Amino acid sequence: MSKTYQIALIPGDGIGKEVIPQGRRVIEALAGKRDQRDVSFEFETFDWGADFYRKHGIMMPEDGLEQIRHKDAILFGSAGDPEVPDHITLWGLRLKICQGLDQYANVRPARILPGIDAPLKRCRPEDLDWVIVRENTEGEYAGVGGRVHQGQPIEVATDVSMMTRAGVTRILKYAFELALSRPRKRLTVVTKSNAQRHAMVMWDEIAAEVAQSYPDVTWDKELVDAATARMVMRPDSLDTIVASNLHADILSDLAAALAGSLGIAPTANLDPERRYPSMFEPIHGSAFDIMGKGLANPIGTFWSIVMMLEHLGQPAMASRLMNAIESVTADPALHTRDLGGQATTEMVSAAVCERLQS
Repeated sequence: MSKTYQIALIPGDGIGKEVIPQGRRVIEALAGKRDQRDVSFEFETFDWGADFYRKHGIMMPEDGLEQIRHKDAILFGSAGDPEVPDHITLWGLRLKICQGLDQYANVRPARILPGIDAPLKRCRPEDLDWVIVRENTEGEYAGVGGRVHQGQPIEVATDVSMMTRAGVTRILKYAFELALSRPRKRLTVVTKSNAQRHAMVMWDEIAAEVAQSYPDVTWDKELVDAATARMVMRPDSLDTIVASNLHADILSDLAAALAGSLGIAPTANLDPERRYPSMFEPIHGSAFDIMGKGLANPIGTFWSIVMMLEHLGQPAMASRLMNAIESVTADPALHTRDLGGQATTEMVSAAVCERLQS
C-alpha cells in the first residue's frame, strides 16, 4: 500500500534558504529508489521569516499555524537576521510554531560521526553517544514577563520561568521512556535546585516520582553547571539527558561542539502524542556570515531528516540515509569549512545523493 507524506518546508533565514532545498533534494533521491516507490513525498514551501517580516511586519501570517497544522511533518531551516531583533525572529516564527503545535519534546542526538575530528582528544566515539531531551514549550522560555518605565532610571524588566506539574511530568516521562529504549538504559536529570528553590525543586520531586515507574532505568541528578564539566571530563558517564528549556538549549550546543560541529547537529521538535505535525531542523542557526557562499554544512539538515523519517514510521529509509551521511563524513575531502575542510554545500549534498542512488 502506497503512502504519500505532506511535508511543509520553511527555509526561514540565512543559510536555512540553502540547506532546506538540499534537504528536499535528498528526500527525493531517497524516495526515488526503485524498492522505495511505495513511499512518496509532496512538499509545500512557506516563505516565512525575516524577509516576510520586512514586507508584512510579522514573521508568519496570522493563520500560519492553520496552514501547516495538517501536514505530516515540518522541515525548518533557521530564524535570525541581523536587521531584525532576535526576540522578534525567534518568538515570531520558531517558538510560535513549537508552542502553537505543542511540540513539547525537543530531542537532540549528539555523537561523533565517522571521519569527524572532535575536540576531546581522549574521547572515543563510543564515549560520546548522547541524546538530550529538552522541555520545549515552557520553563525559562514560557514568555511570561514584561517591561515597564522603559528608558527611565526606574525601568523594570522581568522574565519568569514557569513550570507546570503537567509540563514537567510529561517531559520527564518522555525522557525515561527514551532512556528505556536505549541500550544503556541510563538517564541524567539536569537541575539547578540549589539556587532555583521553587520550580527546580518541583522538577526534582517529579523526577523522583516518575522514576518509580521505570525501575529498569538507572538515573542520577546533576546540577547544570556540574553537567557542563561532566560532558567534557567524563563523557562516557552520560547517555540520555533531560533538562529544562534554557539548560538543555545551552547543553545541546555544547554537545554539538564536542561532537565536532554545530553544522552537523540535528533537532526534532516533537508532539509525542501526534496530534499535530512535528518539526525537524538543524541547530546551526542562520549563519549570515557565510550566507550565499556555498559553505553551509547540510549534514545537520540531512540528519534532521533521518529523525523525521523515523518519526514518520520509515525506519528503513532513515537507516539508508544515515548510512549515506556517515559514508560522506568519513571522507575528509567532503568536509565543509566548519569541519576543517574545503567542501561546498553542493559537493556534500551531491555526494549524499550519489550514495543513496548507488
